[in-house]
Amino acid sequence: MNMHCVGMKQRIHQMWFVLLGLMLSLMILVSDKAFAAVGDPEKEELKFGFIKLTDMAPLAIAYEKGYFEDEGLYVTLEPQANWKVLLDRVIDGELDGAHMLAGQPLGATIGFGTKAHVITAFSMDLNGNGITVSNDIWAQMKKLVPHKDGKPVHPIKADYLKPIVEKYKAEGKPFKMGMVFPVSTHNYELRYWLAAGGIHPGFYAPHKGDISGQIKADALLSVTPPPQMPATLEAGTIYGYCVGEPWNQQAVFKGIGVPVITDYEIWKDNPEKVFGVSKAWADKYPNTHIRVVKALIRAADWLDKDNNKNRPEAVKILSKSQYVGADYDVIANSMTGTFEYEKGDKRPVPDFNVFFRYYATYPYYSDAIWYLTQMRRWGQISDHKPDNWYKDIAKKVYRPDIYAQAAKELIKEGKLAAKDFPDFEKETGFRKPQTHFIDGITYDGTKPNDYLKKFPIGLKGKDKI
Repeated sequence: MNMHCVGMKQRIHQMWFVLLGLMLSLMILVSDKAFAAVGDPEKEELKFGFIKLTDMAPLAIAYEKGYFEDEGLYVTLEPQANWKVLLDRVIDGELDGAHMLAGQPLGATIGFGTKAHVITAFSMDLNGNGITVSNDIWAQMKKLVPHKDGKPVHPIKADYLKPIVEKYKAEGKPFKMGMVFPVSTHNYELRYWLAAGGIHPGFYAPHKGDISGQIKADALLSVTPPPQMPATLEAGTIYGYCVGEPWNQQAVFKGIGVPVITDYEIWKDNPEKVFGVSKAWADKYPNTHIRVVKALIRAADWLDKDNNKNRPEAVKILSKSQYVGADYDVIANSMTGTFEYEKGDKRPVPDFNVFFRYYATYPYYSDAIWYLTQMRRWGQISDHKPDNWYKDIAKKVYRPDIYAQAAKELIKEGKLAAKDFPDFEKETGFRKPQTHFIDGITYDGTKPNDYLKKFPIGLKGKDKI
């Protein structure tokens, strides 16, 4: 009887151990579920568009280094003819997403040009643009620019272009310049530089059907696709342009023009391109979207890692015909920490292209609001809007919540560290007031209307064209 009781107790203990094991397994399963990695991609085969510029690099690197495949994504990268075609194809669903001008998701969402809700959860880079003028215009400017040790003193302001523009105007000749798209950073940077030098770049009046952007203009700005900029300048159709690399350095190599200033000197560490998708696409494929952002974050990190040590390899990749397709030396001129202005005048600009440091990949609301202020300043937004309107649109288009999901997964996987990202618990989405502008004006993204009031040239308050 005693032996029987002992056997029963042993069996009960064994059953308890089995039951305990099952309970622990269940707890681990539930725990894993609660902290599970993002779910499987809803769509695995994807097609992304881009324009042949060096700042499409995160897409090329994510593809070449297998970061997309690590996320279970099989991506095709396809160059597009121009920014309009690219945007239309994203909206129509022919492309799953694309390398975009930061102003494109904003412009589309508020209905300037094409009307569609487009979002971004990933900022692709900081800086990367320049303003180039023809050899003839530079020869005239150079006489006015201060020199030190035989070289022009930088930054070169538009003040030195103003007398030339006035001379053309007096002679009845339009002073024409190129930019890549009406809602491009290049348009706003070129306008900012010109206006800071007292040259009026013109207004838009969409409510009157005038989207030329040339109302009251001293300099007439028009759209030219980036790869065609040097040839258009050489033909004499335009006298200068604002574009991303490598198309400023191409002008130097061809001996047809001189880059006079980089956007880093107009606004230090300014936001540039974004990765854009339609809101409908993001809603339909949330796991896929997070996985895309994860791959792009890793690519951006690789591009800036260890003080840009990977840049020569990146230049080699970008010089392939399927990506940028410019000569290695042309791309390397700006991508590896230098920038050549006048032929032979190569200067160190280590932050000309920034892809990851300074939280470059984070989609700040204040970045979005800066673009919206420039749209208002030049009349693309016809009417006065209260400060809350700017904030609401920024939050509708820029999606740091999606970015944070992707970043937290990468931290959990050990691929990146928490220090590489903003403190997501405290981050408001607004940078501290920024002071590094060529005209000395401070930008505070929380006060867009106060910011607009600071400009001598441009719409503000209740102004309307």
